[in-house]
Amino acid sequence: MSGWIRFRSTIAIRGINPYVRVGVRRAARLKRGWRKPLPVLVRVNGKPESPGRVNLMPIGNGGFYLYLSGQLRKASAAEVGDVVTIAVRFDGEYQAGPAHPMPRWFDEALRRHPDAKSGWKTLSPSRQKEILRYFSNLRSPEAKARNLRRAVQVLSGGKARFMARSWNDDRR
Repeated sequence: MSGWIRFRSTIAIRGINPYVRVGVRRAARLKRGWRKPLPVLVRVNGKPESPGRVNLMPIGNGGFYLYLSGQLRKASAAEVGDVVTIAVRFDGEYQAGPAHPMPRWFDEALRRHPDAKSGWKTLSPSRQKEILRYFSNLRSPEAKARNLRRAVQVLSGGKARFMARSWNDDRR
């Protein structure tokens, strides 16, 4: 496992997101001076067999949050509060850009709703990628229609819950 950094840490939670912190020194060993989302391969307690691809998210002090998806936690049988062994290395094969194409039904809705299209264009690339990944996992026509309505609403400036967060809420 050349290039891998191993350490033990307790899984904490930030909002609804389980994570472990990757301190400044460890982050520098992965990629010195990196200040934006850092693509890595990760295993938790030696699982999964084929490492998961994750972006470490910068904290601001040179350290990062390593958010642990449900798939990674399930594969490793790890829960919030557990002490786990993390193995992480820089993912030199990562290529930026959407991992999932824009579904035709979403593209057509953006064309019909100029305010939503404008809102889509103002989102960060990582947020666009997150939404496209979410849409790619929707299977039933009902789920697609329900999420399309919410997406158009929030991208047009409306207040609503979409993808486990409140959008356009002035209380933040």
